[in-house]
Amino acid sequence: MFVEFKGTIFGILRWQWQSILLYTLMSAAIVVLDHFFGLEMLHLQLPVAPVAVVGGAIGIFVSFRTNSAYDRWWEGRKLWGRLINSSRHLCSQVLVYLPGPAEGADQDPPLPSELQRQIVRRHIAYVHALRALLRNQSLMGDRDYEAFLEPREAERVARESNPTHALLQTQMQAFVAENDAGRLHDLRLQSLDETVRALLDIQGGCERIKKTPFPRSYGFIASRLIGVFALLLPLALVGTIDNEWIAVPITVLVCLAFTLISEAGRVLEDPFTMFWPALPLSALSKTIEINLRQRLGEVDLPAMPKPDDQGILM
Repeated sequence: MFVEFKGTIFGILRWQWQSILLYTLMSAAIVVLDHFFGLEMLHLQLPVAPVAVVGGAIGIFVSFRTNSAYDRWWEGRKLWGRLINSSRHLCSQVLVYLPGPAEGADQDPPLPSELQRQIVRRHIAYVHALRALLRNQSLMGDRDYEAFLEPREAERVARESNPTHALLQTQMQAFVAENDAGRLHDLRLQSLDETVRALLDIQGGCERIKKTPFPRSYGFIASRLIGVFALLLPLALVGTIDNEWIAVPITVLVCLAFTLISEAGRVLEDPFTMFWPALPLSALSKTIEINLRQRLGEVDLPAMPKPDDQGILM
């Protein structure tokens, strides 16, 4: 995600050089045709007003697509914001509801028990697993995921059809076992159950965005409409301006603006990729890890994520 946009106009031109070349060639061909043969003589010259109306309609269409894509991006960000809050809440519940070691009772804050530490660390693994799965990355080999689980459990979970659900089920089994042993009150078990349900809702929302592609027809229609407009606009401009060659940069500028709006929507369709406008899942999951490990009393923590030299936070 761009925290600070440090790009240049030349970077944008380099990104869309193929579209710029296409619009330049199309508009230049129209101008050359008018220069040597005369569009009016060929009955190809168009009035400006209808072409302007078409341009307005295209602008509305590509803007609608971009707004819809941004809604998906923003929903993904809200889901991960809820994940941060629910993770902190679960950690506090585990450290307060579940019994800690008797020998640590006189310390402030009390030391977590081995069970408490195991559950919190498993949840950190859950967050890293969700991040990796949303980015279509392998769990085995992900150091952040493997660091918080026993090797056997990490390998077993990675083989599941839904590893994150498997981790949450293991958490619930631990809670129920404590309740059956009389070390966890029924009301507290119910509260933990609600937190796990909230985590499943968040996970399901992320999976819905990831596995429901944006309709391909939007991008296809937008690109074709812009291509047609790149032909219509110079046909209307050459008869209204003294220097007909000015139609070339005007056409390129207008059509490039439409293309950039459309491309902004394309790159926001999936907020969980590794592309630069995507959500900073690595930074968000690392933030959760640091917050929860501090609650466990750990001091050897990684640094809080910061944007790189280009202003990008991943």
